[in-house]
Amino acid sequence: MDTNAAGEDHVDGEDYLKLEEADGAEASMSGVRWWWWAKILAVVSTVVVLAVVFFIWIEPVLMDKEIIPIINWERRTFSKSARALIVFCSLVIFPSVLLPSKPSMWIAGMTFGYGLGFLLILAGVAIGASIPYFVGSLFRRRIHVWLEKYPKEAFLIRVGGAGNWLSQFRAVALIRVSSFPYILYNYCAVATDVKYGPYLLGTLVGMVPDILFGLYTGGLIKTLAQASYSGQSLSPVQIAVDVAVFGVIVAATVVIAVYGKRRLENLQAQEQQEVALL
Repeated sequence: MDTNAAGEDHVDGEDYLKLEEADGAEASMSGVRWWWWAKILAVVSTVVVLAVVFFIWIEPVLMDKEIIPIINWERRTFSKSARALIVFCSLVIFPSVLLPSKPSMWIAGMTFGYGLGFLLILAGVAIGASIPYFVGSLFRRRIHVWLEKYPKEAFLIRVGGAGNWLSQFRAVALIRVSSFPYILYNYCAVATDVKYGPYLLGTLVGMVPDILFGLYTGGLIKTLAQASYSGQSLSPVQIAVDVAVFGVIVAATVVIAVYGKRRLENLQAQEQQEVALL
């Protein structure tokens, strides 16, 4: 009887320790979640404050001295179809020569709006991401040598080429929405054996948040320029709405980028475990 009682006490003690560990793990996860949301709130608050400062003090001077003259020159010099061709060609060429294409998205938002602007950008991005993919295939060995010098970044890039078609599509889309430099990935992707189909589709899907943000920014620049050019200031309500929408879009972009980075890190950890087991 004493032995059984001691055994039961030992089992109860183990269960108690397990419950304590589970409670501690749950509390730790809860603390991580609260800290994550606190960081997001801090980012949103910072963006809103900076947006308010920009709209009140910086925007009027910037519009009068820089933006409006550029817009007027562009309209006088190029027709609407010529501007469409310029935006499309820049989106095709800039990624191949490692130049940012965000200003082209702004112009598309200012000139063509969300519908035509989105289709124009998507077409340019599709070709602009395809050219480095096929050019990179000519330098596959050199890219492999370069990736071996940076094993951590290389492992993250190789995640895009692992698994089946759906896994490759998901990994490429996550790379696009994360903070990883996508222009660099365009050339390195082919060295990971990722197929062109999931690479292209993952690129187009992953670029959607960035495209929408660029279009919105371009439309906002146009609205501010028109108000400044006509000599009419925006109403406090409109300023508040623009600041709020801009803050929400920036926060959403940050959240998506953080989510994409975490998912990539999880995929990277899974790949490392599988390699270790082999």
